[in-house]
Amino acid sequence: MAVILGMKDTLDKDVARFEQQPLKEPLFLNSIPKGGTHLIRNILRMFAPVEQHYHHEFVQIPNLAIHRQAFDVSKPMLSCGHLLFSDSSVHALRGVRHIVLARDPHTWVLARARFFLSDEFQQANLAHLKTGVVGPDELLNMMIFGIHDKTPMLIDMYTHNVVAWMGSAVLVRYEDILGAVEDLDSKAAQSFFFQLLSDCGVENIPNDWRERIRVGSDRKQSRTARENLKLAATVELPAEISDIQKKLVEFHAPGLRALLGYV
Repeated sequence: MAVILGMKDTLDKDVARFEQQPLKEPLFLNSIPKGGTHLIRNILRMFAPVEQHYHHEFVQIPNLAIHRQAFDVSKPMLSCGHLLFSDSSVHALRGVRHIVLARDPHTWVLARARFFLSDEFQQANLAHLKTGVVGPDELLNMMIFGIHDKTPMLIDMYTHNVVAWMGSAVLVRYEDILGAVEDLDSKAAQSFFFQLLSDCGVENIPNDWRERIRVGSDRKQSRTARENLKLAATVELPAEISDIQKKLVEFHAPGLRALLGYV
């Protein structure tokens, strides 16, 4: 079982600086792990009162039974997690606004590998990966094809965390959020965020929405942003995966990137 460590953010103090309107319906931000969860979560936190933030834990299948109060329609909360598509998940999310966050598999492979090498990720049977016993190319291939009995394959993670939810949840891409944040003063960014906020149940978008997003998207507040990870110095990862690894992604999950709108 993996243990996730890292700093605690201080966003609650920033949220309190802005006038907030309560959410009228529960909102669940679902994602594939290493898909940009903290970015979308921290942005949306800036548009809901602190008392409606479900801070206990990321909701997943193993802990769903003890965190179903996050989806209580009589007490709307903003919650996050990596909730696999299943009958119990679908039942739990009835009456809940549901956003599913996807990420380009090409950059996801790198982000996942980087996280596995960090001090923030602790899993006893994978600790040897941080020693350099596995080279960067082999490690990246493991992020695609999985490690037998230790980590799931890319196709399994995308199938159950993202693809199976398509058509019933609102699909948002990490790269689109990032692009809008980086071009926040543009009309395109305004259109993107107004649609996202509407999908999340924010009825009256405040005039200071840009400032809220600037605060929420600050990478210093993300416990798993690349620059906030303490990485093992034994393995040096490339800036992007190689051409052959891009072909391996297509071999392993043919049509996935096209389905998600990346080609």
